[in-house]
Amino acid sequence: MRPLNLIPLLLLPLLAACMDDRATFEINGGAHSLSLIRITNTPWAKTAAYSVVASRTPDCARRHAMPEAGLHAKVEVFSPGNDAWILRQERRMYVLETRTCEGFARLNAEPEGGLGTLMGTFMTRGDNLVFVAAPKAAAAPAVP
Repeated sequence: MRPLNLIPLLLLPLLAACMDDRATFEINGGAHSLSLIRITNTPWAKTAAYSVVASRTPDCARRHAMPEAGLHAKVEVFSPGNDAWILRQERRMYVLETRTCEGFARLNAEPEGGLGTLMGTFMTRGDNLVFVAAPKAAAAPAVP
């Protein structure tokens, strides 16, 4: 075997170290969900490209790009209602919707009515991207 033929084999470990992680928050089963995608191109990367997929099948699905962020950046998911969702990634916030899956915009400030209910957080556990649901709020005691 010629030495030039070995170059692709030597580069293979570098390609294997690239990361394409995905985690999903199922809203009402798998047909209605938000999925976060995290991609790195090199094994030594300290940051990653992020995107979110809003999906309500069979009606809509759309991928929206988010800015590059730290490799282990957490993305919190809030529900203000009406199929709208607010994502908080480090200091940045975005609003998206799952009625048509088209709406996606950066928020410059927290909405007047607040962020809504925290549904959970996309985060790294070990080497994997996962969605961790927020603890359910305890029901208020009944007033006699």
